[in-house]
Amino acid sequence: MIMSHVDMKEAITKGATSLGIEFGSTRIKAVLIDERFETIASGSYEWENLLKDGYWTYNQEDIITGLQTAYREMKQDVELKYGITLQKVGSIGFSAMMHGYIALDSAGELLVPFRTWRNATTGAAARELTELLQFNIPERWSIAHLYQAILNEETHVPRIDHLTTLAGYIHWLLTGNKAIGIGDASGIFPIDESTHNYHPSMIQQFDERIAGKGYPWKVENLLPKVYLAGENAGALTEAGAKLLDPSQDLQAGIPLCPPEGDAGTGMVATNSVKKRTGNISVGTSVFAMIVLEKELSKVYPEIDMVTTPDGSPVGMVHANNCSSDINAWVGLFREFSQAMGYEVDNGKLFSVLFNKALEADPDGGGLLSYGYYSGENITGLEKGRPLFVRSPESNFNLANFMRTHLFSAFGALKLGMDILTEEENVAIDSILAHGGLFKTPVVGQRIVAAAMNVPVSVMSTAGEGGAWGMALLASYMINKDQEESLDVFLEQKVFNDVEGVEVAPDASDVKGFEAFIERYRSGLAIEHAAVNHLVENGRE
Repeated sequence: MIMSHVDMKEAITKGATSLGIEFGSTRIKAVLIDERFETIASGSYEWENLLKDGYWTYNQEDIITGLQTAYREMKQDVELKYGITLQKVGSIGFSAMMHGYIALDSAGELLVPFRTWRNATTGAAARELTELLQFNIPERWSIAHLYQAILNEETHVPRIDHLTTLAGYIHWLLTGNKAIGIGDASGIFPIDESTHNYHPSMIQQFDERIAGKGYPWKVENLLPKVYLAGENAGALTEAGAKLLDPSQDLQAGIPLCPPEGDAGTGMVATNSVKKRTGNISVGTSVFAMIVLEKELSKVYPEIDMVTTPDGSPVGMVHANNCSSDINAWVGLFREFSQAMGYEVDNGKLFSVLFNKALEADPDGGGLLSYGYYSGENITGLEKGRPLFVRSPESNFNLANFMRTHLFSAFGALKLGMDILTEEENVAIDSILAHGGLFKTPVVGQRIVAAAMNVPVSVMSTAGEGGAWGMALLASYMINKDQEESLDVFLEQKVFNDVEGVEVAPDASDVKGFEAFIERYRSGLAIEHAAVNHLVENGRE
């Protein structure tokens, strides 16, 4: 039942709402939901990473400005719709891009600029730690960043007092509590499934490996405390309330749920926390997460072992590159349209170009693309160099061009997913998808269904994204029944009447993608050669 305007005003005044704020790769978004999990107000802030001194980062000023702007816009949305100045909410949660490296000193100051998940600069550390721990440590993980800084003998390392992720950093700024949700924690350091905490023997192995360095800390003392979904992870302090809302209308004391990574909020937003379910999140990067029934038989460098926000094991395939190259090409077509004297709506431009892909040859006409804006761990590339290749025999037209780029967006992901499905025989009942690529109906679903060869669904709530998923986690903390699990809460209360559109794999699409992926595999030598040539000749 939809709440009346009067009832909604009363609910907002009483604080019967939950707020989620997520720091995505291109947008910071704030979403306020009611007790029926409907979005009642939102705000956002656009931002971009930058390459500074060899590292992908975001300015610290932008982190704070973006936080405040997204909140302010959401607050203004409330005022515009309901004539109320927002002073309290029932609960708050923060999420952000997983992984990366935020190292703070004892005064809480950043020792080096935030190093994001996008950096492919920790290869040596990741390899050594994977061998040492016999557990896949991807280059993106926080512990890999720390160990690489140790290998590099960076001068800031002895002064580290607190190591965390972006979500953990924001949570600490607003609560003073060094907390992290277990899903985000599983991208910092391996998690022991039985204890829902950092793996103790691996912690010991790491400390023993660096014992000779003489650092004044043990690694466990640097890491934030791990919390499960539903637990209280602190409260908004007076200073935190002023930081979030400089107008000082927001009251302190609001409870905060554990901060989570965007992988976890994606699972929540798509109701994919049960075993044999999976979700795929598409943006600047792309990742697929499958909730596992059992542990994998061995270590795979292409597969991250992470967890759901309530601690279940998840096989995660993460590719650093997805939509950036497509967006760049669409931008080129936009420039052409403007040069011809036509202003085209952005949504229509994407819709027209994406739908052309449905008219293409099943395999993309023999064309080949690698949309690597940054390094790609799955295919072993340290630096990004987008590349489009065709032969004289290929069928070069707009439809095939668009289909090829859409196929390529999921190429690296497919290589990792094949390990789960073909080598480990992981069963997947369905994939739920979310992200901007799916705003154009059907097209993105058909491409992903072809790549994964499983039905792909997009829910009517998919456009809400990770900030909504974070708001759901905040709501779960204060609205769950005693002993009510997260999957039951989502299934019976949040998604019980949510509609979705499922697209089954088309046999022709599947065969076409298989032909494309063989071309993609065999052509990787070309991409490697191109990158090496440009690097060797100083073309950084």
